[in-house]
Amino acid sequence: MKIAVLFGGPSPERNVSIASGAQVIKSLRSDGHEVVAVDISSGILGPQEEERMFRSTLSGVPPAYEKGLSIISILSEVISALKDVDLYFLALHGVPGEDGSIQAFLDLAGLCYTGGGMKGSAVAMDKDLSKRLFRFADIPTPDWCLVSSPESVPDFTLPYPVVVKPNNQGSTIGLTVVREPGLLKEAIGEAFRYDVEVIVEQYVEGREFTVGILDDKPLSVGEIIPQLGTVFNYESKYQKGGAIEIFPARLEEHQTARLQELALRAHKSLKIRSYSRVDFMMDADSRFWCLEVNTLPGMTATSLLPQSAGAVGIDFTSLCRRICETARRA
Repeated sequence: MKIAVLFGGPSPERNVSIASGAQVIKSLRSDGHEVVAVDISSGILGPQEEERMFRSTLSGVPPAYEKGLSIISILSEVISALKDVDLYFLALHGVPGEDGSIQAFLDLAGLCYTGGGMKGSAVAMDKDLSKRLFRFADIPTPDWCLVSSPESVPDFTLPYPVVVKPNNQGSTIGLTVVREPGLLKEAIGEAFRYDVEVIVEQYVEGREFTVGILDDKPLSVGEIIPQLGTVFNYESKYQKGGAIEIFPARLEEHQTARLQELALRAHKSLKIRSYSRVDFMMDADSRFWCLEVNTLPGMTATSLLPQSAGAVGIDFTSLCRRICETARRA
């Protein structure tokens, strides 16, 4: 097949997306496909541009958000130039890319692409909406409230500590754990740097787990143990030694089955197609709490979804192949 891999863009998760794109392109080419690299901020990359971009490494600090880029006009030019592409592989993270907007554009153009689809992507990116759907589907999720203005400190009954984070971001961008009321307003202001809505959520102390979903089937459960603090934040995710990730997780068999069952229900409750990754906390009473669903999770060789797949015998190239096959059947 001829496959265009979309990555990059103006999101604070741009660096992560570039790293995912590099791994996916390498894997697809090794599997015999003709692959075109596309940075949605600039367009089709030539060999030298591609090599230069992929030599860059992830830093422990997310890049500043870039505004004013006409993603749709760039994609329109790309589509016009690539009339013979069989599939668009989305190695995008954050907004735009993971929020359903690019998926909607590709749907309108009648093009085949990977990932969770427009509807599932949009719903999963909105944490407030997805948590409401979790509750409706009887999936435990921490209590929360939505803040719509950086000037207003919400009047809520959640006990401290609480987690403050943008409503529509990934990679824990703009996330703060607040342990006393006097620090809440500052944390809300930080989160509003990345979004127009902010979530204040009950903090769950305990162990963190993640479950990959592929073709409507749960993969291996993994445990994440942060090494740079108590929260699996951006630095923990993308700095060497930032976290220990154990696949399969050290759990009782019934606990593993429970997490896999909840993960699949969360995936389906948001009407996500193809694949995703679902994140959980387990509290001191061994209760599981669903945090969120990632519709375009990281796709480097050491990212959590590839590790979840690898633990059940699906290597990275096979994972990319399965994702492409699923998209072609959709």
